[in-house]
Amino acid sequence: MKHNKLISAILSFALVVAAAVSFSGCSNSSSADNTSSQGQQKIQIAVPNDTTNEARALLLLEANGLIKLKEGAGITATKNDIVENLHNIEIVEAEAAQLPNVLKDVDYAVINSNYAINAGLNPVKDSLLIEGSASAYGNILAVKEGNESSDKIKALVAALSSKKVADFISEKYNGSVVSVVENPGDGFDSTVDYEALKGQKISVAASPTPHAEILAVAKDILAEKNIKLDIQEYNDYVVPNNVVEDGTVDANYFQHVPYLDDFNQQNNTHIVSAAVIHVEPLGLYGGKQSSLDTVKNN
Repeated sequence: MKHNKLISAILSFALVVAAAVSFSGCSNSSSADNTSSQGQQKIQIAVPNDTTNEARALLLLEANGLIKLKEGAGITATKNDIVENLHNIEIVEAEAAQLPNVLKDVDYAVINSNYAINAGLNPVKDSLLIEGSASAYGNILAVKEGNESSDKIKALVAALSSKKVADFISEKYNGSVVSVVENPGDGFDSTVDYEALKGQKISVAASPTPHAEILAVAKDILAEKNIKLDIQEYNDYVVPNNVVEDGTVDANYFQHVPYLDDFNQQNNTHIVSAAVIHVEPLGLYGGKQSSLDTVKNN
């Protein structure tokens, strides 16, 4: 009887030890998922997944010493071009419009200003890093090739290039959006036959913020000549180009030339810039982290 009790005690002890070892093994495995072999924590940074804006995001990170890209990587750079990653950064690619929603689930996200503003973020005050006002990324009024010299488009360009619009951008966005129009005018083009345009409609596909808001100012200017501006809002970067290409709308206002060039090449479309209106600096925003200390000290 005593012998049986002794065996039972030994078996119970063995089970306890086995359970402890198993739990310890699970704990180590879980830790390894989030930590590199050097003991660094993975730092997740979400970036736009379209070609040119992902490159802009990576170039912003490189300019601030967080990663290093291979020599010659430019506006078509992807995360595969990272050659130095001393801070153990994991690049998470996501649709540009979804980045404000993704922000809470990652450490940081690089977000286009239009989507940041629309989500209640202030690029000047809330971003931890912000891109310089590079003219290469100026937001353009884009049209189907061959229509850039039509009176409709010239009238819209004149309205968007007005001092009234430039002043609105400066006052409304306080540096988050910057007008790049040189010598803004009164909103009208002397070469346009406004009399012939009376009662006509100009349709434009645009992102809600800030593009549709800026267009609302141009709408008032065109209304002075009895021209209606039909502003159609879209939350993505594909449909606005498709509806210009197929002639559904006269123009769109949401993108920069590098993005448009890539879109034309990938989709065999024929869309061109009619005018450069403003720049929206790309910014890095904190999600799970509130400062850059976490990534810089990692």
